[in-house]
Amino acid sequence: MHIPDGFIPFWESAIFWVISLIFLSLSLRWASKEMNEKTVPLFTALAAGIFAIQAMNMPIPWGTSGHMVGAALTAIVFDSPWAAVLLLAMVLIVQGLFFADGGLIVMGTNIFNMGIVGGFAGYYIFKALKKTNFHVAIFIAAWAATFIASLVCAAELAIAGTFPIDLGIQFMGLYHAVIGIIEGLITVIVVGYLASARPDLVKSVKKVVLNE
Repeated sequence: MHIPDGFIPFWESAIFWVISLIFLSLSLRWASKEMNEKTVPLFTALAAGIFAIQAMNMPIPWGTSGHMVGAALTAIVFDSPWAAVLLLAMVLIVQGLFFADGGLIVMGTNIFNMGIVGGFAGYYIFKALKKTNFHVAIFIAAWAATFIASLVCAAELAIAGTFPIDLGIQFMGLYHAVIGIIEGLITVIVVGYLASARPDLVKSVKKVVLNE
């Protein structure tokens, strides 16, 4: 899902940079209010884990690359989509600057797809479903966040004229629909473990227990 430089024009990249910078500034405001000495180590550990799972990727015909995202996991654990925006931006900046994974000019677009779309889609789907079944809600949220972000990526590439929209959506969607199943299972396991080991750190769990 990491778009390299040259796949979309400068004007399109500039639009997504502006959008992503606005969301990044708001995510920093969230961090200044919500992050503390207890949550920073967990945030750092999640960042390292998501960096690792995104390193396992595969090329996709009529698309970019396929991999897990981790946005829903972050948003659910910290009970905020702003956490996903900030964490995914940090991961993508390191990947782009030091590992040439995703372009620098288009980094705003990658932050938009994985951090903003993935984070907000995953969080609000989880929020809508969590009262029905907590674990099923986590799975669907993680799967949908990955799948929707891939479709948005395909649409951006089609607008740029890089790939046809039908083939882009077909292949990006198909690959990430399968990858999303793995991401859903991993997200359920990680959130379940954290909820068991350190329920005080997983705000979404406390809200479910309190029926908020």
